[in-house]
Amino acid sequence: MLLLGISACGGGSGGDSAATPVTTPVAAPPPPPTTDSDDTPENEVPPTQDFPPELRGIMGASRLASRATFGADLETIERIESVGQEEWIEEQFELPLSSHDAEVEILLAREAAGEFDALRQSQDNDNLAAVYGRMAWWHTTITAEDQLRQRIAYSLSQIFVISDEVNALFLSPFGTSNYYDMLLSHAFGNVRDLLRDVTLHPAMGLYLSHVNNARSDPENGTFPDENYAREAMQLFSIGLFELNADGSEQIGSDGQPVPSYDNDDIREFAKIFTGLSWGGDNNRFGSDRYNFTEPMRMFDAFHEPGEKVLLRGLTVPAGQDGLTDIEAAIDNLFMHPNIAPFLGKQLIQRLVTSNPSPEYVARVSAAFDDNGSGERGDMRAILRAILFDPEAMAEPNPESSFGKVREPLLRYTAMLRQLGVSSPDGFYANLGFFVQQLVQQHPLSAPSVFNFYSPSHQPIGELAEQGLVSPELQITNSNSIVEVSNLMRYAVVADLVNDLSDPPFFKAGLTLDDFLPLADDVDALTTQLDTVFTYGTLSADTLNAVRDLIELVEEPELRVRIGAYLVLISPDYAVEI
Repeated sequence: MLLLGISACGGGSGGDSAATPVTTPVAAPPPPPTTDSDDTPENEVPPTQDFPPELRGIMGASRLASRATFGADLETIERIESVGQEEWIEEQFELPLSSHDAEVEILLAREAAGEFDALRQSQDNDNLAAVYGRMAWWHTTITAEDQLRQRIAYSLSQIFVISDEVNALFLSPFGTSNYYDMLLSHAFGNVRDLLRDVTLHPAMGLYLSHVNNARSDPENGTFPDENYAREAMQLFSIGLFELNADGSEQIGSDGQPVPSYDNDDIREFAKIFTGLSWGGDNNRFGSDRYNFTEPMRMFDAFHEPGEKVLLRGLTVPAGQDGLTDIEAAIDNLFMHPNIAPFLGKQLIQRLVTSNPSPEYVARVSAAFDDNGSGERGDMRAILRAILFDPEAMAEPNPESSFGKVREPLLRYTAMLRQLGVSSPDGFYANLGFFVQQLVQQHPLSAPSVFNFYSPSHQPIGELAEQGLVSPELQITNSNSIVEVSNLMRYAVVADLVNDLSDPPFFKAGLTLDDFLPLADDVDALTTQLDTVFTYGTLSADTLNAVRDLIELVEEPELRVRIGAYLVLISPDYAVEI
């Protein structure tokens, strides 16, 4: 089986460039078209908007699951329907955090007990621990109950990007897992706390080079590194241009967008992020004693002295210690009016639709500004506003611009959970290398701080002509479309769903429990596939094509597998509406 080229993988911080994203007006989705059910040809499956009312509840539950989880089986969908969507979200808020670090620690203990000796010898590799972070991500993502928290952390990881393309993050067993746990801990917390802990996390310090970032030394011609200062503004908080609450750019008297910061601001923020080195028992600035499980430590002797002038004229006074300066800078970013529409819109794009209307963005910005109790930056309020906005809850409409392309990774994880992947020992042992090889995407492995795709990506053609964006299409081409189909074929038809099955690990497989009992009833099976995978949005043409093809398959399990495969490679599944 595929395992470990566990020498160092290449990479660097990827954060030196400051490419300007394309920004365009966003069109609001048109109203749903009217339909005439009498036009449905005889003997064909009716279009989804004519599903009977008793199915609308479960279709809505399935739709929420596609946005708020990594994939949900029928039992989970029925649970959402039973308790109600809002109540299910509140339940998710209260579930305990499923830690990735905890899984890494279990793997390290198993290694120390000698369980992996034979595997190490068979792979001729002494550094199995380098992939424990990846293994923890896959097992936790596929098995954890706190699915909303896990999904939000993944969305945050695409905004506050680090990458194991940097050797030290790849080779350390906690290099990515601890950072991900930090995102999990703030998924339902406050954005200000998130900004602070992202800033102080050693994985980010290494990735964007503000660990061991020293004060100016004019005699030697050295000055603070500006990498993190730039990206903290451009990518993590306020963006390039001043924004209105609805996400639209403010236009200056010259007819151009108004920049939200300039090079002087970058230099001033760079002074703030000086004096930090590795945490824990490290007692020396400049140390190379990597520690990814504790926040970076401030060494004030290496922090830039003097006052700093930040955004909107805020002056950070001279004479403060370094951490107090950092707290002031975090406050400066957090209180900037841009942060609500800038982060709010990206979270909408990651969870619901690529092209939210200005009104949708403004409503989420309002929830960011005030959760109803005077608190700013409350993630729970922000997520409620995103998931239950009137636009998000409107009837699915394939003729509108509402919705988004499912990125390859989410298509794969959803399939695994929807088809009931399981392993004999309960541990889903996957490294993700095979997935990454086919679809060129893996969590915490982006090629640069700009993620795998830009939130403002406009494919040339009809979408660009309409002023619409489709971020996920930036990693979509003729090859990737074929490879995603191949990945689904390997997993669903051939039941090859993990790339680590050498002892002491086991080959995992799909149980298909929600579908096998319906294998003899083609209409019931296709309806079930539509309910679980696409919340009732398969077109009549797709439903009929799937039904006609699987009727030709006599063996029940193969019929289910082929039916699921056909839905999973359909354009109806590729686009969430």
